[in-house]
Amino acid sequence: MKSLAELKAIRERVQNQMELRSDDTDKTRIVVGMATCGIAAGARPVLNEFMQEIDKRNLSGVSVSQTGCIGMCRFEPIVEVFRPGEEKVTYIKMTPDKVAKVVTEHIVNGRPVSEYTIGAAEGGK
Repeated sequence: MKSLAELKAIRERVQNQMELRSDDTDKTRIVVGMATCGIAAGARPVLNEFMQEIDKRNLSGVSVSQTGCIGMCRFEPIVEVFRPGEEKVTYIKMTPDKVAKVVTEHIVNGRPVSEYTIGAAEGGK
């Protein structure tokens, strides 16, 4: 760190990241399973990619957080999306490459990406 301006930029970036991780029921919540099974399957890069994508698009009303075991280890990494007034959507076998499509289609446009969901893995049940 070489200047006060650089320190202020770091502070602003960290505050934005903390806001993304806040929990507010009026917000769209993106919850990433981060138990050992999720981490081993690659959940940390998925969590980071969601935070970067939401920040890059400057989306407000969206929080990204983590949780422990969701209970379906064979489908890890798992991401659950909670939109106010809508049913929860569970995405499975997520990768950082899938994040942009989920953000664009589901978070921004309100259309879940069905081919990434638990229903698709169960044959559309």
